[in-house]
Amino acid sequence: MTIQKNQLLLLEDVDGLGRCGDVVSAKPGFIRNYLLPREMAVYANKHTLRMRSKLQEERAKRAIHDKKEAEELALRINEMKLELEVKVDPDGHMYGSVSSLDLVHLLEKEGIAVERKNFLLPHAIKTLGEHPIPLRLKEGVPATFTLRINSDIVIKPLLPAGEEGALPQEESAPKEESAPEEGGASRE
Repeated sequence: MTIQKNQLLLLEDVDGLGRCGDVVSAKPGFIRNYLLPREMAVYANKHTLRMRSKLQEERAKRAIHDKKEAEELALRINEMKLELEVKVDPDGHMYGSVSSLDLVHLLEKEGIAVERKNFLLPHAIKTLGEHPIPLRLKEGVPATFTLRINSDIVIKPLLPAGEEGALPQEESAPKEESAPEEGGASRE
């Protein structure tokens, strides 16, 4: 294996870059400012590459353990139905939205530790009602729970336009057909 200038041996898993024991390339600023100060990687050379097989074996063992834990957690999460109360205006529109950070705090109250990156929400939730919340846990294990978002006030149902003063059908009197005034004859 030929070693290039920006090649690193990862000592820990780095999202978007690689797993422990991988030899990867990265931009110099990312290496200098993030990976090396946090001791997540070392420059790849003859001496550090000797650690590679040991790191990969440890990572394989940890992957088995992480997957088992994630599957147990997914079983707990899949059964959950959580509720969240939000502030709304009189028309039923939410002030703000429910983001992945709100969901992290909600699950923490239930005794489940997850990170924002685990949620697969394309955007924040901005409507009341029930929403399925998908997650991807360690080792790619999927989980989903149901979140019901309720309003903090009672919302009056809105009538369609033009029916504000109209009475419901049962209460209004049926209209009687009037006989034609001219000609005196009725159609039969």
